[in-house]
Amino acid sequence: MSISEHQGLEPTPIVACTISRDVQNFDLLIEDMEAVLGENWGDLGYGEALAFFAQPDAEALEFVAIAMDQEDESNLVLLGEIIHQARSRNIRVILIAEDVSPAALHQLLRQGADEFVPYPLPENELEAAIQRIRTPDPAPVLTQAAAAAPRKTAQDREGVVMAVQGIAGGTGATTLAVNLAWELCNVAKKGKPNPRVCILDLDLQYGSVSTFLDLPRREAVFELLTDTEAMDSDSFSAALISYEEKLQVLTSPADMLPLDLVTSDDINRLIAVARQNFDYVVIDMPRTLVQWTEAVLNGAHVYFALLELDMRSAQNALRLKRALQAEDLPFQKLRFALNRAPGFTDLSGKSRVKRMAESLGIAIDLMLPDGGKQVTQGADHGMPLALSAAKNPLRKEIAKLALSLHELGQSDVEAA
Repeated sequence: MSISEHQGLEPTPIVACTISRDVQNFDLLIEDMEAVLGENWGDLGYGEALAFFAQPDAEALEFVAIAMDQEDESNLVLLGEIIHQARSRNIRVILIAEDVSPAALHQLLRQGADEFVPYPLPENELEAAIQRIRTPDPAPVLTQAAAAAPRKTAQDREGVVMAVQGIAGGTGATTLAVNLAWELCNVAKKGKPNPRVCILDLDLQYGSVSTFLDLPRREAVFELLTDTEAMDSDSFSAALISYEEKLQVLTSPADMLPLDLVTSDDINRLIAVARQNFDYVVIDMPRTLVQWTEAVLNGAHVYFALLELDMRSAQNALRLKRALQAEDLPFQKLRFALNRAPGFTDLSGKSRVKRMAESLGIAIDLMLPDGGKQVTQGADHGMPLALSAAKNPLRKEIAKLALSLHELGQSDVEAA
């Protein structure tokens, strides 16, 4: 029964509805909905669902059942938004899926769907799923934004800020930022709580942290960045999205925006709020130097500059050094990291690294090995290396870096 038909008859509010491209493709679902709910349900098309959520009639909804098949995988963005809007109104979501790929199901479940039931429906399975979502949880059900809400750090400590910037294109800055943030989420020893970590993607034009973690970009990010004066911990938390319930992510905006959309004051406010709520704040920077780069440079405890063993990186590193020193900015905060560094037995390569550092008058503090195709494959699948290729040499080096940074931070706290 459609929503409009129900509204013409109805003495009682509907408590559920199906959402599909064409509900007639799921005749068994119609039978089961009628068996469980009688006349107290309706059906909506994809285009109607978002509009209906904003109507007063939607306030009585307990859940929606989104029915999809293989043809609907092209609509994952729209389905994700439907799930997000439903959960923001405390409406539970059941996925009814026929011949849908595991990757698509995983994405929709991670975006907030509560239950999954295969189609054709096993006997009594829809009723059991409805019963499960109607059974009160031991704790209140949190929306995704609420789940991402950071808590104050222990002893109200302000978090450590680490920025990552590529000196040239393709030097692996985002790879380092994403994997370092994930390793910091899991760095604690057994029996001790893991640090609270967030990553901020401040490349407002080509930011790809969301792609590296297979996360949707949220409109709330644009709203946050354009009104930082009104920002508090709640609005900051609402703009974050959680990855695997551990890492909190501020993605780059959904649309390409000018880098001067934000000012140094905006960035200072953003970093301050992030530090108040997290133990570690990792910032993925745009490759371009902008006015507010100075704010990040001053606010960061460590500023990683990624380069490779080639002429373009050497020239850009020299130009960066001159620019920062000419403006009397803290060039000493930069920690140069060489990606795709020569291996242990490559004596010729190691000699080239030494000559490059000496000619530029810099110290290369971090040598990152070439992770090979596994790095690209992990990024394409939206997974950190620790989950996609745990034994990868680059992953091992980043894990060692995260552990050393965490142990250094812990020793400073204990000394204090």
